[in-house]
Amino acid sequence: MTSTNDTLAPGTIGRRRAATLPEQPPQLWKSVRPKKAYDAVIVGGGGHGLSTAYYLAKNHGLTNIAVLEKGWLAGGNTARNTTIIRSNYLWDESAGIYEHSLKLWETLEEDLGYEMFFSQRGVLTLAHSISDVRSKRRNFYANALNGIDSEWLTPEEVKKLVPIINISPDVRYPVHGATYQPRGGIAKHDWVAWGYAKAASDLGVDIIQGAEVTGFDIQNNKVQGVQTTQGNIAAGKVGLVGAGHSSILANLAGFSIPIQSRPLQALVSPLLEQVLNTVVMSGAVHVYVSQAHKGELVMGAGTDAFNSYAQRGGFHVIEHQLAAALELFPIFSRAQVLRTWGGIVDVSPDASPIIGLTPVENLFINCGWGTGGFKATPGSGWVMAHTMANGTPHELNRPFALDRFVTGHLIDEHGAAGVAH
Repeated sequence: MTSTNDTLAPGTIGRRRAATLPEQPPQLWKSVRPKKAYDAVIVGGGGHGLSTAYYLAKNHGLTNIAVLEKGWLAGGNTARNTTIIRSNYLWDESAGIYEHSLKLWETLEEDLGYEMFFSQRGVLTLAHSISDVRSKRRNFYANALNGIDSEWLTPEEVKKLVPIINISPDVRYPVHGATYQPRGGIAKHDWVAWGYAKAASDLGVDIIQGAEVTGFDIQNNKVQGVQTTQGNIAAGKVGLVGAGHSSILANLAGFSIPIQSRPLQALVSPLLEQVLNTVVMSGAVHVYVSQAHKGELVMGAGTDAFNSYAQRGGFHVIEHQLAAALELFPIFSRAQVLRTWGGIVDVSPDASPIIGLTPVENLFINCGWGTGGFKATPGSGWVMAHTMANGTPHELNRPFALDRFVTGHLIDEHGAAGVAH
């Protein structure tokens, strides 16, 4: 029922919608002190670490597990991304793991018993030149061969799907077409982490915040445990799921990994009425935009050009994103920037993840997701859990082994797809 004053100020609709969100219980997961020993320890309390712990407990019956987070749960990249979910990657290896992840997304709320506002509103990837069209159509046909839903849209069909987009032929980067994955979409990133944390905790997993790993106990090239700011913890197996800080953890364990840590910035507007009902990505103009459930516009692009562990970047990157968004959506000139943020992403040489064994026995690693990790949260945890439980990779993550940078069996998704988000 509406009130007598139905003339709403900008953002009121978003606030009213926000008021309908489910109420959170006072505590979603148990806060505990670390035990002296666990069967397995997961280093990193973001989405990938929490999903790994959950699937270790659910799929493999390992419940004597601890998730160690140096800060607060999901305080890293999980809560600092633009929540895009899709699986329409070019190479078979990438398509396999991302499609598996998308299928898990489609039943995840029921599986975890927790709302996370997964919305399959579709993902539109624009083509702005003849070569861009060729590349995107190649991607479209590859998706078809892999059984992944994909459509090719003309500029007129793009305009019909997104009425506010500018498809004029006179702009700097005119829209020549687009691929469209209807099953793609978005989810509330922090709620995803909370859902996994709650479900894992309910299965007996210990979630420990404020426990930074400062070293490893390794004997005869076999990991025996971890050293943390809350004391030493013995562990039969250890999984490193630290995103942009994975190279620091690897160095502590005595080996190196080929990743660069860079800030990935994004921004949101104040709450607006709904004007964009799908996700729009553009690699040429270089911006990707969606509108969240409450009404704020969410925008992102590429990483900063420098390596850093600071969760902030150069403002010129934000300016570039805004300029690109205005080229595609002139109506956005009336919006404002509410806040910006940055996460430390782990970029590998071929823009593909590293999941599997390390030179240290019983020490496993999951990193290198770069700018595209959020969408892989369920699938990443699923295959990492399988790898840790069995000591051998799952068929979906076997191609993403660390030694591919020695053998040359690279999965160059960045060079192939042009954008890895």
